[in-house]
Amino acid sequence: MWVLLSLAVLGLVLFLERLLYLHRGQIRAPEFLDGVKNILAQRRMAEAVTVCEEAPGPVAAVVKAALLHAGDDEISLRYAVQDAAVTELPALERRLGALAAIAQIAPLVGLLGTVLGMTTTFRAFMEGGRYATAQALAGGLWQALLTAGVALALAIPAHLAHHLLHGRVRAIVRDVEWAGNEIMRYLLVDYRAVALVKTDGSEASAGGGRE
Repeated sequence: MWVLLSLAVLGLVLFLERLLYLHRGQIRAPEFLDGVKNILAQRRMAEAVTVCEEAPGPVAAVVKAALLHAGDDEISLRYAVQDAAVTELPALERRLGALAAIAQIAPLVGLLGTVLGMTTTFRAFMEGGRYATAQALAGGLWQALLTAGVALALAIPAHLAHHLLHGRVRAIVRDVEWAGNEIMRYLLVDYRAVALVKTDGSEASAGGGRE
């Protein structure tokens, strides 16, 4: 029972810590990226980078990596975004394995308690002979049923908590992938097209002035 209670406390701490961490790291990616695009449309790259630094989570980190390599070629830009994602994503899955382990170990600990309880019951049979009292037998059976019930009561919420957190992680990963592809497309197409138009316009104005 002490082992099961220790696992329950540890599982609760891990769940709350991961839940708060993932909640802080999950932002509304479309709205965030629209704001960054609006800043970039005004050619204020430094301000866009600052916005990414102030925003929490891996989405902002990936977008920031893309902005810092906005002038690179497509391959270098893609590598920069992938490196940022590879660096950020493992932090999302941290401690989820420990929570899954608790959900798997708890029934085994309960089974061990059940076996020990039944051992106590049969020992009472052996010591009492034909006249083993009901109280002596009930102690072992109570131990067996109690540990099995507590183990299941711990394992079921632990499985649900792991499933919930894993779903949060998958949602953030999808946001990271979408934001990385979207900011690369914007930088390679829209952002550079505007810069090219402005450059061509400046050269045309300069040529007209020389004439």
